[in-house]
Amino acid sequence: LYVPSDDSDELKQNVHPAHELKKKGRPPAAMMSVNVGVIVLCLTYTPTRAFRQHLGAWKGTKPVVRSGPVPLHAVGIFYSTTTGNTETVAGYIQEAADLGEIEDIGSVSDDVITSLDGLVVGAPTWHTGADEMRSGTSWDDWLYTNLPNLDLKGKKVAIFGVGDQVSYADNFCDAAGELYDCFVGRGAEIVGMTSTDGYDHTDSKAIRDGKFCGLMCDEDNQPDLSAERAAAWVKQLKSEGMPF
Repeated sequence: LYVPSDDSDELKQNVHPAHELKKKGRPPAAMMSVNVGVIVLCLTYTPTRAFRQHLGAWKGTKPVVRSGPVPLHAVGIFYSTTTGNTETVAGYIQEAADLGEIEDIGSVSDDVITSLDGLVVGAPTWHTGADEMRSGTSWDDWLYTNLPNLDLKGKKVAIFGVGDQVSYADNFCDAAGELYDCFVGRGAEIVGMTSTDGYDHTDSKAIRDGKFCGLMCDEDNQPDLSAERAAAWVKQLKSEGMPF
């Protein structure tokens, strides 16, 4: 290690004030405090995990990875849509619950469904007045092809529906009622029933014991209420044991 002498030109060109004090016979307090600080840092520094990871990647070796299972949300949000309104409402629920991605039920494996502790499922209503396959979406096949093969006993399920209470006042969110019947048939525990107050419809197949079987939204006539309704509903679901 090269250290310039007191008489070197290099040192004279880069003179530190503390060095000047030393030459005049005064205690080099400033220099001492700086040097001690550097020594302590050098002796006590321990490379962080992030530093070791970057160093490993730089050397071309495998970086250090935290062991143990990766935590996953125990609840999934599944929907299907034609115009995008149901996806919009699913997004409001996702944001309020701080969950991961929402997924179209048509692209989800049965193993994913059975592995979760809770499900939030939603559909629009297109086939008004129909006894089954009311949504006009992927749900129509999934409910009668996939769901009958699944055991959902004890699994908490929350349902949301999207409809038009003005143009289809007699069939507001009928498909939500179909989801209710099908999931109950597989042993699911339905949570999140809501009041019918605040809506202007004539009839709905989504009503059970005087309440909606879940959250009902109308993106055509009450779009400004959907996010607020979703937030209140998520709070209710938490109080009813949905494992968000």
